[in-house]
Amino acid sequence: MTLDTGNTGFMLLCSSLVMLMTPGLAFFYGGLVGRKNVLGIMIQSFVSMGWTTVIWYAYGYSLCFSGDVHGIIGNLDMAFLRGVDLTTPSPINSSIPLIVFVAYQMMFAIITPALITGAFANRVTFKAYMLFLTGWLTFVYFPFVHMIWGNGILQKWGVLDFAGGIVVHNIAGIAALASVIFVGRRKVADKGPHSIPLVALGTGLLWFGWYGFNAGSEFRVDSVTAIAFLNTDIAASFAAVVWLLMDWMTSKKPKFLGLLTGAVAGLATITPAAGYVSPTSAVIIGMISGVVCYYAVALKNRLGWDDALDVWGVHGVGGFLGIILLGIFASTAFNPAIGVDGLLMGNVTFFLKQVAAVLMSSAWAFFFTYGMLWLINKVTPVRVDDKNEIDGLDASLHGEIAYLAD
Repeated sequence: MTLDTGNTGFMLLCSSLVMLMTPGLAFFYGGLVGRKNVLGIMIQSFVSMGWTTVIWYAYGYSLCFSGDVHGIIGNLDMAFLRGVDLTTPSPINSSIPLIVFVAYQMMFAIITPALITGAFANRVTFKAYMLFLTGWLTFVYFPFVHMIWGNGILQKWGVLDFAGGIVVHNIAGIAALASVIFVGRRKVADKGPHSIPLVALGTGLLWFGWYGFNAGSEFRVDSVTAIAFLNTDIAASFAAVVWLLMDWMTSKKPKFLGLLTGAVAGLATITPAAGYVSPTSAVIIGMISGVVCYYAVALKNRLGWDDALDVWGVHGVGGFLGIILLGIFASTAFNPAIGVDGLLMGNVTFFLKQVAAVLMSSAWAFFFTYGMLWLINKVTPVRVDDKNEIDGLDASLHGEIAYLAD
């Protein structure tokens, strides 16, 4: 292996940026819930940083990137990072050490299940969440990493997902919907968001970290890295402004929370397409995201789904939409090495493959998630009892409170 210090240093920086997104998510979600449940939602993100790392080291990386079993999952040949040393090259870019690739992909594994937690805020026991975290990574996240990024069946079929439209946002958002349906509505009306400044802090950290999330997925520093970086900011900005305007027209007031939510929706939607489309396409993707995700949240409200923090409307719909729009707007002019042309350039086949892949991922994520929660509920109650819900999870489950009484 010939080490490229520039690319290696860049990927270490990107790994750090993606790691920062999980605390950012904790602040984002923490600000959106009421004062009695701040720690209960934040610990679910932070514990993923610890427990997912343990799983990733033990067998997660191996199941994602070692070997192949029927194109769906890897094997255990590299469990406990067996065979990894200082000179082992990365499978994506041989000038980067494998240990850096392991670290970068681990940060993705940490944040993806944490995204789901916003859907069942204030309702789920910590023991059940830990079992859910373990099962969901093993049976939903790891297979899709392998199928799309680990030389599995969808990658060989020609499905593209630059940084996680299916692998991260779509499956997490659809899993959130399955969780909401299984767990049911909250019995206690939440008084959140209790701190919009916390939401703003979380959004800022997420947005900042997303540059590592998307630009880093090129695994080297080149012009595609730069276009992914630029597209990330463009889509987030346009989606934020569109959501703000739609919220303004509806409520007659420009809502800060709408601006923040729109930015995250734009970030989720551009993720699969960031390194495959033009900046002009990123503008269109951001605007479409702002409109579609806004109406998805409105639809959720009309249907009475208690997706507490709009994980389905923002991440599930955003990831789904991003994969479809990639099928439309992909251009080899902006990624000549591994990109393809999309529907606008006459490539109907690629578009249909993208549609089929995201429909399959949605079905898999929904039914596996629902089934896992059903099984976990046989072992330990998934939902907290009424008293704990009334008291708030901070004090009742964790014996801590976020804010001292005045």
